Amino acid sequence: MANRRVPYLYTKRGVFYLQKRVPADLQHRYGRPFIRKSLRTKDPKQANRLASSLVDGLEREWLDLRFGISEETPASDLLLLQREQEILLSDACADYCRMKGRTDDKKFRQLAERVTDHVINLSGDKALSAYTIHDAKAFRDALISRGVSTLTVKRNFAVIRSIWNLSAREHGIHKPNPFANMHYGMGAEPVKRMPVPIDSIRLVQNECMKLDDDIRWLIALISDTGMRLAEAAGLRICDLHLDEDIPFVRLEEHASRPLKTAGSRRDIPLVGSALWAVQRAAAENDGPFLFPRYCSAMKCKADYASNTLNKWMKPYVPDGCVIHSFRHSLRDRLRACECPSDIIDQIGGWQTAGVGQRYGKGYELDVLYKWLKMIT
Repeated sequence: MANRRVPYLYTKRGVFYLQKRVPADLQHRYGRPFIRKSLRTKDPKQANRLASSLVDGLEREWLDLRFGISEETPASDLLLLQREQEILLSDACADYCRMKGRTDDKKFRQLAERVTDHVINLSGDKALSAYTIHDAKAFRDALISRGVSTLTVKRNFAVIRSIWNLSAREHGIHKPNPFANMHYGMGAEPVKRMPVPIDSIRLVQNECMKLDDDIRWLIALISDTGMRLAEAAGLRICDLHLDEDIPFVRLEEHASRPLKTAGSRRDIPLVGSALWAVQRAAAENDGPFLFPRYCSAMKCKADYASNTLNKWMKPYVPDGCVIHSFRHSLRDRLRACECPSDIIDQIGGWQTAGVGQRYGKGYELDVLYKWLKMIT
């Protein structure tokens, strides 16, 4: 067998390569129609021996895939007279978004598709059970080679792991998830966002009042509330309560702007530059959205807003400070006034540690107002 002439060889720069077509009924397991492999030799005899051995191995593997029984296959699966065609990873991603009810959530869908496409580009669009720990390690190593942080690697794996788990349950796949229980290695250090110093905050707020337009209103609102950019940009006129004894905004989820967590639903008293900004935006706006430049009934363009706001702020804040830095600053400003941490958490919509903190409805608006008034 080793001496036969193998018809699947070709050379590239003098090096022999093996190329063999994958049978049509098995291509879904490999994600491609051909298998190509460098034999790392320029010797025709050695190439012939290596290729002959590889072809024999492939033929045995394909025979097992067609007619054999994997050791990982539970006996219950053998009782099925017909087994449905196994789902591909690309289809599993689409099903994941649909079954989670997030097909119209562009940010959620794009993240799932981006992670899935990355895995497919590395390992092919294979049947779910065809993925192995080697595919998972290739995905991890590719992420680390891009210089992303360990946290980003973990987030990407959380997405692909969830897609695999949901589809495996739906389609009766019982093998372990190859993307689970990974060691994530040592990624790059995450970028640390610095808070905006108080002098810079005052400078930015003064410049906002001078220019007095919708971009500056949005910046001023965030500077004294610590809202996330998407929370502020996605506000509607109905979220404003400006005629109350304590003016406030009520952050609620909208179809075009979901909130990050359940704890993000909250009332925030308006003080200082934030109150000025909301009053100006409301007075100049006769539509349902407080910032129609960045939010509509279809979507909230927070990423687009971020680029514009950060570019304008750059001359007025230290290097490394961005619009989200106001959120870090708010926590520091309240902490400097010796504000209790659970009040800080309620104002910012941060998760408060401790089971007991989850009970009750939280502090009244006047308590939050008292502490916010101290920092303006």
